[in-house]
Amino acid sequence: MSDRFSSKAGAGRRAVLTAAVLALAGAFTVPAMAQDAAKKQLRIGATAGSNYDLLQEGIVPQLKAKGYSVKLIEFNDYVQPNLALDDGSLDANFFQHRAYFDQFTKDRKLALSAIVQGPVAPMGVYSKKFKSINDLKSGARVALPNDPSNLARALLVLQNAGLIKIKDGVNPARVSELDLAENKHKLKFLPLDAAHLSRALEDADFVVVNGNFAMSSGLKLSEAVVLEKTPDQYLNVVAVKAGNENTQWAKDLAEAYRSPAFKQVVDTKFVGYMKPAFLQ
Repeated sequence: MSDRFSSKAGAGRRAVLTAAVLALAGAFTVPAMAQDAAKKQLRIGATAGSNYDLLQEGIVPQLKAKGYSVKLIEFNDYVQPNLALDDGSLDANFFQHRAYFDQFTKDRKLALSAIVQGPVAPMGVYSKKFKSINDLKSGARVALPNDPSNLARALLVLQNAGLIKIKDGVNPARVSELDLAENKHKLKFLPLDAAHLSRALEDADFVVVNGNFAMSSGLKLSEAVVLEKTPDQYLNVVAVKAGNENTQWAKDLAEAYRSPAFKQVVDTKFVGYMKPAFLQ
């Protein structure tokens, strides 16, 4: 409370103040659940492209039908959405896969919680110079994400395409260029910020791009020379601040992702996206 009271106030005034404080304390204890149930204004963050579009087309209409007012906040990097969630600027975000979420929250010591999985546009290898990955020449320059979890993911995509081999026993979520057992094509890796990878198509021979940023830059999944078969750890998650998992609005948000209505949107407008089992 910001109000200040004179130390000369009499007993009567102190009694009134005490009663007021007790009443105020009661107002903050009993109605807490009511305040949670009454929360109808949500701010949800997402990265540009498919993550934002999935929210706008598949989730927001459902929340509005339940009486929520939803403001979507667009981000162009993988750091600020979690920091904004942690400081209370956002109620939820949808932009990151589970491997990134686990590592980021651990590294930054953030108390966040993932409440439901969602679809993700698969990572792809794109090129403006070559029509097929088989056209790759020795010493080719390959641009890929520079954040650790997506760098590891990109290297796994290249391994699955038969271009490199990763050492046995390496944590797949923490693979780097130092963990290669074989690079028979002598590929030269160019780590870049994930949001800027599509711009490297003019210079690099091949570019490994996260699906949402590929979509936002105008690329199509069908244009990829290699498309990821996305494992569960790289499916996106909806995150909230720890302690909000059981609020009514968080339950309604998670329910929207699990709904037949959302499945229909994904199946008709986001063809080729990787989905959690409950949306299959």
